[in-house]
Amino acid sequence: MTESPAPPHAGDDEALRERALAALLAARDRTTLLTDSVDDHDLTAQHSPLMSPLVWDLAHIGNQEELWLLRGVAGREAMRPEIDGLYDAFEHPRATRPSLPLLAPGEARAYASEVRGRALDVLESAPLGEGPALVRSGFAFGMIAQHEQQHDETMLITHQLRSGPAALTAPEPPRAPDAPALPAEVLVPGGPFTMGTSAEPWALDNERPAHQRDVPGFVIDTAPVTCGAYRAFIEDGGYGERRWWAPEGWAMVREHALDAPLFWHRDVGQWLRRRFGVTEPVPDDEPVLHVSWYEADAYARWAGRRLPTEAEWEKAARHDPVSGRSRRYPWGDEDPTPERANLGQRHLRPAPAGAYPAGRAPCGAGQLIGDVWEWTASDFLPYPGFAPFPYREYSEVFFGPEHKVLRGGSFAVDTVACRGTFRNWDLPVRRQIFSGFRTARDL
Repeated sequence: MTESPAPPHAGDDEALRERALAALLAARDRTTLLTDSVDDHDLTAQHSPLMSPLVWDLAHIGNQEELWLLRGVAGREAMRPEIDGLYDAFEHPRATRPSLPLLAPGEARAYASEVRGRALDVLESAPLGEGPALVRSGFAFGMIAQHEQQHDETMLITHQLRSGPAALTAPEPPRAPDAPALPAEVLVPGGPFTMGTSAEPWALDNERPAHQRDVPGFVIDTAPVTCGAYRAFIEDGGYGERRWWAPEGWAMVREHALDAPLFWHRDVGQWLRRRFGVTEPVPDDEPVLHVSWYEADAYARWAGRRLPTEAEWEKAARHDPVSGRSRRYPWGDEDPTPERANLGQRHLRPAPAGAYPAGRAPCGAGQLIGDVWEWTASDFLPYPGFAPFPYREYSEVFFGPEHKVLRGGSFAVDTVACRGTFRNWDLPVRRQIFSGFRTARDL
């Protein structure tokens, strides 16, 4: 059992340089869209205590780029050492960041722009094929592109939480013409497979190293659980039945009087939702969004099923039983395209369940990449042989039962920060994130 090889450009300096440049420019274009689409008041306001002001994210993106590319790779002196503490995510929780003496919007834009210009100069001359681990295969540049895209997703969450008219627009995702003919679930046979990666050059530390897992056979949903299916759980009294809920989840439901996913409300017998400043009927055929791990777990129990483990999810998404290899993506080793997955904020919603037939895995499951982050049953833990790189605070400090693993990415995730091995994690109470789920069962 092996994993797929690294991308073909992994050892070529010029190909890596082009790849890194494209990733950095794409991230900055998206950051600009997210910050230029609102006025300075919206940039400096805190739209939820769960999130930072948008202007904090903007300057933090520049500060991290300066830290790792200008100081780390190029060894240059700090441009603005006095602001390092302001933009240290571990030093200041999100709820307190508005009280800090943050850079004003114009100053934050100018700082991030100046850092980017200098970083591109570093990229032009940095040796990428070999050398220290931080620059080998362009890792530092890929890490910064991923970091910026992750904050772009965070800023998109803030856009969803802000009140007022829509500031963003996007075309509708493709339909799912063959959805009625798809089976509700598919079989994933038991046996070993390669989990994680040692070959993907821009994989982050928690994805490493590749290792063998033996997973008993199981059955998993062909598509993520839809709003229509989740509505049946609501209408059957799911939020009022303690037996479906983990104790902490039941306490959350009672404390906050929850009766539906975040942003849903009932009006004249109809379920509506607010999505990026627009109120609309909840679409039955779309994957449910903005549910916590506790809600996903309760639905699965109500349905007589369970959430898949992280290893089960990855085997369903990557294992090719014909070759015995683990693919980079469900469809193969090629990078994502618009025909294969709903990624990159091309659309501002998940596609209907059953969309993207070109992106399905060998087992027959679809939409494993993009659309919605999928909660798994697993705690966020290190793989055997894990080594923190390039800093402990990226992954290691979050390991433990407090955080649950999400897989697959969402419509808000860029391709550079989404792989078959990519691991996300969050507290099981989180609902503002672009999270959904699918269920599984034993044979």
